[in-house]
This record gives sequence, C-alpha cells and structure tokens, in this order.
Amino acid sequence: MQGPYWAEPLGGELKGYGAIIGTQLLGRMSIERTLHHFPLDPASRQARLALGEKRLAFREQVSRYWELPTSLTTLNPSGLTPVLVENREDGPLVLCETHAVLEYLEEAYPDLPLLSQNPAERAEARRLMHWFDRKFDAEVNGLLLHEKMEKRLLSLGAPEHGAMRQGREQLRVHMGYIEDLLQNRGWLAGPSLSLGDFAAAAHLSVIDYFGDVPWKDFPAVKTWYMRIKSRPCFRPLLADRWPGMPPAADYDNLDF
Repeated sequence: MQGPYWAEPLGGELKGYGAIIGTQLLGRMSIERTLHHFPLDPASRQARLALGEKRLAFREQVSRYWELPTSLTTLNPSGLTPVLVENREDGPLVLCETHAVLEYLEEAYPDLPLLSQNPAERAEARRLMHWFDRKFDAEVNGLLLHEKMEKRLLSLGAPEHGAMRQGREQLRVHMGYIEDLLQNRGWLAGPSLSLGDFAAAAHLSVIDYFGDVPWKDFPAVKTWYMRIKSRPCFRPLLADRWPGMPPAADYDNLDF
C-alpha cells in the first residue's frame, strides 16, 4: 500500500530496541536512524533491504501495527509500516511508508544507487514496484498471507482452504510472469539490481517464510532469488522469526 510523505519535528527522544545502532554522514550532518517496522511485512522488508544495500546503519523498532500503537500512529497517522526516523542536526525527520522512504533514500544517499541512470530502466523498476505492491499484494498476499498470517495475528479463526488454494494459483501466475521477464534480463528491470528486485523479493520472501513458493517449477526465478538471498542486506531477513509462526524448513537456507 502506498501512503503520504510526512515530515515534522518530534518532541522528546525515541525509545526502542533493535539490532543495529549506527551513524552515517549526510553532508556534514551526523545521522542516527530508527526504522519502525514489522518483520513479516513486505513493505517494511523493502525499506530494510534498501538500507542494508546502501550500508546505512539503523536501529530497529518492531511495531505490532495491527494494534495501532501510539508509538506508530503518532509518527504516521495511517498506522502503517515502515516509518523511518532520522535524527539530524537540524531536528528529526519522519518518513512514512514504502515508496516515500525508498525514494528519499535513493535521492539522499546516491552513492550506491538502486535506480538506474537509464530513464527507461528507472521507469521499469518503478512499474515493478507498483506491480508487486498493488497487484501481487491484492491477488496473492490478500489471500495467502491473510489466511496464514493476518488471521493468526488478529485471532480471526482458522484459514480457509479455498482462499489459500486461490492464492497459490495466483502466485503461480505471478511466478510465470517473473520467469518470462528473466529470460532476457539480468535483473527484473534490466542489467542492474534495482528497487524493482527488492519489491519482488520482499513480497516473495514472506510467502517463502510460510513455505508456499513453488521454486522448482520456475528455475529462472529460483536462480534470481538465490542471488538476492545471498546478498548481505538479506541476512537479517533470514533471521526473522515471529512467536507461534515458525518459518518453513528451507526459509533461511541459501541452497534451497
């Protein structure tokens, strides 16, 4: 889902827990970052991958967004993750939701770009981001993740097998589309790794957490995913766990 860019000064000090606390330079300003996210949220995973690939250290604040905690809604009125907070010398900057966060990181930290200098490839990467965040999310996540994850988080009862079957059928359609793209491309949007690849990998990785991706039937997609899965920025995602929802056996296996 897409949302607004929203930035304003914050009162008080952010408190939270996380894996990494770090400092980077933007111009002459020393930056400390906190990412409010949910580990099994594809949108949050895109932000984590981009931060990791750009080697920007950050502190993690895990948010149970479905409970609408004030620690999140104070930052983002929509109550959605991810939210990135940068504590800069001129005051805190709040960046809300996936595309606003990703575009900001790309413009503010261009040294390790995730969008090509080629306008056509940039446009294709952005198209793919929308494809996965809208079409894939509605047709696959809206069925599979709703039944296998959201219902557990919200205590909505047992999964409906018909909905899961429909979600798996739609997943195969999307896998076939990705397979076709990769026949003539090194990465999804062209010859270079891009935010389009991270969007696809973020969504597929959550489906893979629950063991529903038919990798063996789509060899080009499997090879592409293995390449992304082996990148250092992906390692924190492979360590994700949520109580009561253990991952599939090969979720963190690089040679699956």
